[in-house]
Amino acid sequence: MQSLARVVRRLYSTKPPQPPLQKAATALPRHAAAAREASAPLAVRERRARKHPDLLPPPDSDLTPSEYSSYRRRLAKGELMDDHGKDMSEAEWLDALNEKRSRLRGVKLVEKGGQKQMEVVGQKVYLPNVIFRMVRNHTPNGQPYNPYEATFRVPQSITKTDVRSYLASVYGVKTTYIRTANYISPLRRTRMGMRPVGRHRTYKRAVVGLVDPFYYPLDMEDMDKVAKKERVAWLEEKFALKALVRWRRYELVRATQSGSKGWRLTGHMRRDKILQAVARRRMITRQEIEGIKTEIAEKRAAGKQVLTERVRS
Repeated sequence: MQSLARVVRRLYSTKPPQPPLQKAATALPRHAAAAREASAPLAVRERRARKHPDLLPPPDSDLTPSEYSSYRRRLAKGELMDDHGKDMSEAEWLDALNEKRSRLRGVKLVEKGGQKQMEVVGQKVYLPNVIFRMVRNHTPNGQPYNPYEATFRVPQSITKTDVRSYLASVYGVKTTYIRTANYISPLRRTRMGMRPVGRHRTYKRAVVGLVDPFYYPLDMEDMDKVAKKERVAWLEEKFALKALVRWRRYELVRATQSGSKGWRLTGHMRRDKILQAVARRRMITRQEIEGIKTEIAEKRAAGKQVLTERVRS
């Protein structure tokens, strides 16, 4: 019995020779995979750190620890065996998994007239009215910006599948992972109990992993004078921000002065600035009148005709 137990222990402690790993065709690039591992939640990293090294994938494997555990589990159950009794390799299983992940949601294959066609499941959505607001990634001080990650603020009704389908169908962006979190606006005490301060401050954040890097533009404060001047000129040319501010003031004054007649917007809101603008316009008008008077006096002194009749064609 002791010899049999020794043989069993020896059998389980000895690892059989492993074939060389094959690279999956749909595997992520090296930098995208490293960024995906670095952005894993803290709880996931702690759980992986407590695992035995034999349960983790090899260093040159394309599988994540979760994918490697799933692959080993299904391989032990015999679910990855083909008709010829051969098990799928890691690369083949990862290609099949990525094909399933990247499939087009909301459609199914139906057979009509002996031909397979794609049929939309549910109702088609034309010109969706959802707003995806892209914001800068949260980067702690002293750490580099992660270009393989993008952050969006989306409505709370949007799911991860909606985010993946929207980015893939509208912009052709390939995603590796999507993590969402709901942010609720702070509460305040009212007569009716605790109520949120403002519903507009409640949103859902979606952190999306990217296959191709995307570098967010620099802040205005981080630019030099030349680049900042060029950015301001580009924004003014494309979006006319100064005109928007001017018309916003115009609408504000128009709404507050709706009962008055004959008022004109000076472009200012302070009383002293308004008086200065009115005085400046009066001075310009006075100068124009004085110039016309001088011109008429010179024509009369020279014996020229002051007013000329327009010739009608």
